Amino acid sequence: MFASNPIADLATIIPLDVIQGYVILMFILVVGGTILDMIHKSNAKFFFAKAKAAEASRTRELGAGEKIGIAVSTGVVDMATSGEFCNPRRRISHLFTMYGFVLFLTTTVALVFAYPTHAAPAIVSQLWHLGAAMVMFGGYWFWFCIRVDVTAEGVPWNRIVKADLFILSLLGTTTFGLVWSILYSKGVAPWSTVSLALFIISATVLFGGVYWSKFAHMFFKPAAAFNKRVIKADGSRENMPEIGDLTDPELQKKFPDIPEYMGANPPNMGLGIKREQPRHY
Repeated sequence: MFASNPIADLATIIPLDVIQGYVILMFILVVGGTILDMIHKSNAKFFFAKAKAAEASRTRELGAGEKIGIAVSTGVVDMATSGEFCNPRRRISHLFTMYGFVLFLTTTVALVFAYPTHAAPAIVSQLWHLGAAMVMFGGYWFWFCIRVDVTAEGVPWNRIVKADLFILSLLGTTTFGLVWSILYSKGVAPWSTVSLALFIISATVLFGGVYWSKFAHMFFKPAAAFNKRVIKADGSRENMPEIGDLTDPELQKKFPDIPEYMGANPPNMGLGIKREQPRHY
């Protein structure tokens, strides 16, 4: 069942030219929505202005090798392994959702343009189903158990706001796509048609709603992570004072409250809000 080609099955209902044209249209909508989002929020202008302002307060010039190293670290830590998430559950959920979406998206493109017939390698179709299942696992875990407003603020899981457009349309696309593939292979005609319609609607909202959702966030996030590492390395630190080594006797002499409240060998700023789970609602 999971080795069947879902696009070849879909081509028996919708002409292949229409399917390929739809995918191309969704790509155009993503590009256009991202550009409009950049214009509306002035993302590029903000980053350039921020980098220009940091030049005046940096303490040293970074060489090309250091910048390449920072770029590699950003790619490996911040992007590939989502190292910015301190909460291990949030990190695992994000990784499942991210890699599942990448897998689902790339295999969809491969099935639509490279293998649009039943002769496609079974592994490609299996990875398509696996990608959808990974998104569902990570996404539903996040939606029901990890969201801040649910876990920390006591907000009901079914409260929906504009910011939820991306995650809900993503979950709808993968869920209805997987359900449709299963029902179609089983020959459950009425319900497979319903799930197919919901699959197309969800995908259209996901890729066509970039301007109103957090979809474009994935393109800006690497740039923000890279800039964060650069300003730390060149000493500009967004004009914030350097914390220093809290175990330094000179620093403790200057700020006597450090050893009094944090001990003679204190950790960097202590546990703070990580001391306990925020469940006081």
